[in-house]
Amino acid sequence: MRFISGCLIAFIITALALGAGGFYVAQQLQAPGPLNETKNIVIPRGSGGTAIAQKLEKEGVISSALFFKLGYVLAQHPELKAGEYQFTPHMALPEIIDKMARGDIVKRKFTMPEGRTSMEIVQILNAEPALSGTIIALPPEGSLMPDTYQFTLGDDRNAKIKDMQKAMQDALLQIWAQRDADNPLQTPEQLLTLASIVEKETGVAAERPRVAGVFMNRLRKGMMLQSDPTVSYGITGGRAPLGRLLTSDDLRKPTLYNTYTIAALPPGPIANPGKAALLAAAKPEKNDFIYFVADGSGGHAFAATLEQHNQNVAKWRKLNGNK
Repeated sequence: MRFISGCLIAFIITALALGAGGFYVAQQLQAPGPLNETKNIVIPRGSGGTAIAQKLEKEGVISSALFFKLGYVLAQHPELKAGEYQFTPHMALPEIIDKMARGDIVKRKFTMPEGRTSMEIVQILNAEPALSGTIIALPPEGSLMPDTYQFTLGDDRNAKIKDMQKAMQDALLQIWAQRDADNPLQTPEQLLTLASIVEKETGVAAERPRVAGVFMNRLRKGMMLQSDPTVSYGITGGRAPLGRLLTSDDLRKPTLYNTYTIAALPPGPIANPGKAALLAAAKPEKNDFIYFVADGSGGHAFAATLEQHNQNVAKWRKLNGNK
């Protein structure tokens, strides 16, 4: 970025040569700026020094493009970086120049909740107006790590997808290496699949290891998992929530994901699980439970026998007005 011109050099020499004039220049360089409220301004890539000065003056961040140029020269010509900047009220020229020289641009963020399908995550990213680009292909189910991600204005959506995929792959391999020695799951992919089911089955963090323990007990006994979320996924393919209660016909309808009709894990994840669900699948609670049902308080009632389970089901139905 080069501001120096014959006219500007002459201005600097003249200002410094005049005692009073030099004092006035120093005052102007240190004076609070005219901005009265916080404002975000985008400096495009390839912007020249004059363009930056003029834009800041036009936006009311600085009083004079000329004094901005002078301040830049006195700061020994730092490289002013492009990007989105947030300027606070009455910032002085040295603060502004330092901020842009450091590239202290606005850091935005989005939060991806646990248990969303890949299609739902793509929809969330597409709805974020500060991102750019079109997502080329739907990511494989379960390949995206739910978390909070930072980005800057104009970042590419496909780059964010890659960040999420790397985060999931790193977490999965790390947690797989920490799994219990007697964990019956044979591959990281199976762990990911079970974690996605656990994630969809309970929103109570403390229950995840217990729910995982129930499914482990069922797998060891060769029983069907009988997980309702897998049935829903088999119907929708993860394109959108089912939007209704499951019916008895749904439970009997064979799909690759219907764990009421297959005595095994489904062929792949049904959502994108978080780290807590992955850890639960790797280190499930050691228990004797085979069944669980909603308890009416947001959690579940667990049972080791069918008799206990039927009692818990009766309680749940009573709470819901169903005799």
